[in-house]
Amino acid sequence: MNDEMNMSRRIRKSPYNSRVLEAGVRGFTVSNHMFFPKAYQPSTEEAYWHLREFVQVWDVSVQRQVRIQGVDATALVQWMTPRNIGSAKIGDCLYIPIIDQNAGILNDPVLLKISDNEYWLSIADSDLLLYVLGLSLGRGLDVLIDEPDISPLAIQGPKAENVLAHIFGEKIREISFFKFGWFEFLGKKQLIARSGFSRQGGFEVYLDGGEYGIALWDRIMEVGKKYNITPGSPNFIERIEGGLLSYGNEMTRQNNPLEVGFRKYCTLDGTIDFIGLEALQKIDRDGVTREMRGVLFGESRAPLCSDPWPITVAGKTVGQITSGIWSPRLKKNVGLSLIERGSWDIGQKIYVNTLDGQSLEGILVNLPMN
Repeated sequence: MNDEMNMSRRIRKSPYNSRVLEAGVRGFTVSNHMFFPKAYQPSTEEAYWHLREFVQVWDVSVQRQVRIQGVDATALVQWMTPRNIGSAKIGDCLYIPIIDQNAGILNDPVLLKISDNEYWLSIADSDLLLYVLGLSLGRGLDVLIDEPDISPLAIQGPKAENVLAHIFGEKIREISFFKFGWFEFLGKKQLIARSGFSRQGGFEVYLDGGEYGIALWDRIMEVGKKYNITPGSPNFIERIEGGLLSYGNEMTRQNNPLEVGFRKYCTLDGTIDFIGLEALQKIDRDGVTREMRGVLFGESRAPLCSDPWPITVAGKTVGQITSGIWSPRLKKNVGLSLIERGSWDIGQKIYVNTLDGQSLEGILVNLPMN
């Protein structure tokens, strides 16, 4: 089966697209109505080992920005999330769940506080812009909401800091984790955050202006040669081992923040008000019926997890693998799953039932997987 995706004008391309194609991208998926490069020439395992040792550049323009500006910007952002943003400072990045009236997760963006009256939401795959716009109109808030021409480029891996320090100067090293600063590129200020969808360290350049895309890509690749840089994308193995949840896979609107491990991002004592407060308080009082766990299973490679795999204990289904793959480092398959109460203890023996008829023995483990 041809795994490529036909280009279409109704699906947007990134400003790095020509360089992505030249680099030998093996295929795309679609996120936020935009092409998302998913793999290059090396295998997933080769890319995994490379990411852990060197540096990669990822086109993550699909992380679109919902920009909220105006005197009511803080009030609107707080209304959408159970995380208290009151102590956020300019230059902070905050991971925030956004929920509906039933506490269902709608998105899990990174919030960037640009000023006291301006925020960016760097979103996962959902039409959050329309939700935010609807809330602002319904409440009659004094805000301007739009999607600016900002296209993030991630530089990930232990050598990422050296690459960017060469381009933007030594001050890049002063940026703390989940903080951002402003740096000049070709005469224009650009936001750079120490963040990214991996546990290997790195940065994201929130490129303002698609016309600078090729120049930025080329400069990073040129400087990165001495650090063995390659193009890449969020690595499936590294993501699962690191316990990084993917919206649409590990969580959807059918899930609430408490069951997927986001309790630390929820203020439920009534000191802040937000959509879904009462629903989330009730879930907290009653106790969640499922919790997110890591799963180690099988002594040999399982097939591709294209559909969820049931997890059983004593013949009873207690969860399902939503993302799973072989880990060359742990020498087992790794997966993520919500597990029912009564069977979710760390060390619990389970069986993963793959769609090709295998029943693979495994155990539940903490996240991230060390």
